[in-house]
Amino acid sequence: MNALLIVDVQNDFLPGGNLAVPNGDLIIPVINNLQKKFNLIVASRDWHPANHGSFASNHPGRKPGDTTILNGLDQILWPDHCIQGSPGAELSSMLNQSLFHKVIFKGSNPEVDSYSAFFDNGHKIETELHHFLQKKGIKRLFIAGLAADVCVWFTVKDALKLSYETFLITDATKGVNMNPGDTENALKDMKQEGAILISSEQVEDFM
Repeated sequence: MNALLIVDVQNDFLPGGNLAVPNGDLIIPVINNLQKKFNLIVASRDWHPANHGSFASNHPGRKPGDTTILNGLDQILWPDHCIQGSPGAELSSMLNQSLFHKVIFKGSNPEVDSYSAFFDNGHKIETELHHFLQKKGIKRLFIAGLAADVCVWFTVKDALKLSYETFLITDATKGVNMNPGDTENALKDMKQEGAILISSEQVEDFM
C-alpha cells in the first residue's frame, strides 16, 4: 500500500516566513493535485519551543548559519521558526488539509533538533510516524515538502533505513540552500542511498 508524506509545508518555510525556502510556495499546487492520487496522506510539522537549542537567538553572539554542538551533535543554527502556537508554525492555508489522515509533530525537545519526520537527529526519540504507517500496512512512501536539503532529506534517509520503498517527488520539494549546492548534493545523496526520484507526473506509474 502507498502513502503520501508531506513534510513541513508551514508558513515559516514559505516566502515571508522566518526561514523561507525560495519559491517554496510553488510546490503547494503540485502537492494538492498529488493528494487526489492517494488513499493515505500524512503530514509533518516542526513544533519548536521558543527556547529551542537550534535557534541562533538562544546562543548569544551567534547568527543563523553558524554551527555549534547541541546535545553532542553538530548543529546548524537557524532563525527562530515554527514556534509552538505561532502563525509561522501553522500549515499553509493554501495547502489542502481536508484529506490528511494524520499530522506528526516533531522538534519539540529543546535539547535536540528533529529534521526527519521519523526520528530526532540523534535517533533517540521516535515520532508516531513509523508506527502509524506500519499499522496501516504501508510499504511504499512518496515524499514531498520542505526543505529538500534538510527535513525532506533526513526523512527520506530514515524511510530507506526503515525499509520503505521510497520515492522523492522532485517537483513537489524545494531546498533552502543555506550553502550553494546544498539541494543538488542532497538529491544526489538520496538517490545514492536508494531513493527513487520521480516527477509528480510519474507517480501513478509507480503505484
